[in-house]
Amino acid sequence: MRFTRQVLLLQIGVVVLVVGLGVALISWLLRTTLTEQYGERALAIAKSVATEPVVIAGAASRKPNADLQQRVEAETQTDDALLFVVITDDHGIRLAHPTLSAVGKRVSSPWEEVIAGNDVVSEFNAGTLGPSVRSKTPIKQGSRVVGEVSVGYRVGELTGDFNRLFILTMVFGGGALLIGAGASALLNRRLRRVTHGLEPHELTELLYEREAVLHGIGEGVLAVDAEHRVTVRNDEAERLLGTPLPVGAPLEELDLSPRVHKAVAEGRPVDNLLAVAGNRVLVINSRAVQRDERALGTVLTFRDRTDLDTLTRELDGIRSLSDGLRAQRHEFANRLHTLSGLLQLGHHTEAEDYLQTLTETTASRAEPLDDRVTDPYLQALLVAKTEQAQEKGMELRLADDAWVPASVTDPIAAGTVIGNLVDNALHAARMGPRRPAWVEVGLLADGATLHVSVVDSGPGIDETLRDKLFDEGVSTKLSPGHGLGLALARQAARARDGDVWLADPGGATTGALFVAKLPGLLDRPEETDA
Repeated sequence: MRFTRQVLLLQIGVVVLVVGLGVALISWLLRTTLTEQYGERALAIAKSVATEPVVIAGAASRKPNADLQQRVEAETQTDDALLFVVITDDHGIRLAHPTLSAVGKRVSSPWEEVIAGNDVVSEFNAGTLGPSVRSKTPIKQGSRVVGEVSVGYRVGELTGDFNRLFILTMVFGGGALLIGAGASALLNRRLRRVTHGLEPHELTELLYEREAVLHGIGEGVLAVDAEHRVTVRNDEAERLLGTPLPVGAPLEELDLSPRVHKAVAEGRPVDNLLAVAGNRVLVINSRAVQRDERALGTVLTFRDRTDLDTLTRELDGIRSLSDGLRAQRHEFANRLHTLSGLLQLGHHTEAEDYLQTLTETTASRAEPLDDRVTDPYLQALLVAKTEQAQEKGMELRLADDAWVPASVTDPIAAGTVIGNLVDNALHAARMGPRRPAWVEVGLLADGATLHVSVVDSGPGIDETLRDKLFDEGVSTKLSPGHGLGLALARQAARARDGDVWLADPGGATTGALFVAKLPGLLDRPEETDA
């Protein structure tokens, strides 16, 4: 049996039980109340008869007489519901009775309590005339009890009144039962609609599947409702975003990347949107969810691209270096062919001059790789960027005051900060009006802290971009997919309690000057005190 049907039957059973108990209670109260009412009416008649002088005198004489009999018959004739009026003496002997043959005989019901001076109200007794509700009161002559008056009402009258009231109660009880059953049916229908007709075990399976999917995948998942409040999230989402995501919290109150808010606010599918969270680069995908033309919210997924970007940067460096070496190889082959031709033609003097020129050019290219920077990672990065600059017709040089005689403890952080600053500087220099285009890199060790400065010959930073230069998505490049380098560089520096900032936006002689401070990046502070 379906769970909703079980709930319906259980609710109807509860309603039937409650209505049945209510009807039983009301029936008992009705019967009790009616019995008391008839008893009070009987007692009132008995007191009225007991106070008449003829009755008092007749009871005191202890002898039946016609006056007492007439009084009894007159009282029973005035009320059809009245079964009897009986007068006895102080020994329970009947002095007047509706049945003449019963006169002079002792009453069938107890009479001692009444003779003691007490009233008896609503006593149910079968009696000689049939079942009745009777009340008794003593007949007093002065302070002495000389007899009793007993008045009884037919039980049939009581039963008739009770039946009428009971039928009315049953009608109301039936109405309450129908209303309860209807309300239960509506509640059952509501339950089916809310649960979409799913059984409890199916809901349990859905819960298990939801937990398995949310916490069993390698991607972060964040769902918000139509009001942009967090409804569902997994641990991976909190780890990647680097902040707690309490359920029910408004998204705008959370410390998240502006691109996360943008993906939610757009209300349309977003694919492969890059964002920076801490020292991570995330790929965001979002989908708006609807059901029956009703907006339910937005689901976002996050993938970590940090390792991929690191490998990409390293691959770019290796590719740049290999391209440079390949170009040098071709250039070297051309030079060898030229030298061979000069020797074959007997131009020995020209061959010597040509060799001297080649030697001077090679020596000038090796200038950035002197002992001022001893770390192999920094050297490799500078060589790769130098070759990249030369391929584009630019010059990348090391500042005269550069001095780093220590090893780098975190090559990835160094590559992220220096690589992004140099790449941006090369782009600015190439796009700038000054020729020859150049970029100057300054590296200075101060204990365990590495100070970096990068300046170029470009046009500088436009005033409208200076305040938001480190925001995600802000870039001077026209092609899409840019605007993360400076934000990522600053995040990597701040992760080490350092920073990256714009020291000079540029002017008439030079382009922008960016400065970075990277504490704890060098491992020989005792030998690098500035």
